[in-house]
Amino acid sequence: MAGMESRIPTMPSLTATYTSPTSSSQTFTSDLPALSAPPTTSERVAYLAELSSSLKNMQKDVNEFLTRKMADDKAAADDAKDEETYGEEVVQ
Repeated sequence: MAGMESRIPTMPSLTATYTSPTSSSQTFTSDLPALSAPPTTSERVAYLAELSSSLKNMQKDVNEFLTRKMADDKAAADDAKDEETYGEEVVQ
C-alpha cells in the first residue's frame, strides 16, 4: 500500500536559551505532545493548547530567571562599589 506508510510520531519540544558574555547560559525546555502525520483536527487543537500553555509557563520561568539575575547583578555591583569606597565617606 504505497502512501499508507505508518510514521512514528516525534516528540517536539519548545526550547529557549539565555546566553550572556559574562555568565553561563541557561536553557528552558518544555516537551510538547507528539503529533501523528498527518494530525487529526483534535490532535492539532490539543497540540496548540499545550503549546500555548507551555509558552506561558516558559515566559514565567524566563521572567523569574531574569529577575533573579538582575537582582544578583545589582548585588554584585553594590558589593563592588562598597569595596571600592571602603573607609571613605560617601556623600549622596
